[in-house]
Amino acid sequence: RLARNGDPDPAHGYKLRYSNPATGGHAFPTMAAFMQWLPKGFSGDRYRSTDGAVFCVVEGKGAVSIGDTRWEFAPHDIFVVPSWEFYRLHATTDCVLFSYSDRAAQEALGFWREEQA
Repeated sequence: RLARNGDPDPAHGYKLRYSNPATGGHAFPTMAAFMQWLPKGFSGDRYRSTDGAVFCVVEGKGAVSIGDTRWEFAPHDIFVVPSWEFYRLHATTDCVLFSYSDRAAQEALGFWREEQA
């Protein structure tokens, strides 16, 4: 549905946030959780934020560039993007990624920031 209704985010592809149905906020008070789809051939813009994120590859193959280093990924791989480090996502095939971070806590405390380059 998302793909039919708009273009992907230039850095994240199609990204959904898990939310608490009672409040609409993050699913957990201190942790944010996301699921995202990167269409085949997607090459994201450079992005960084103050939260450190753990990514789990659900489906597909691609690569992540963190700083000056590039790693290939496949299903069941896990990679971590440190706080305030630029990264880019690349999809060789359609990819589905699950991620979680401390973004909810940082937002609650008022110091979460992001930058897209």
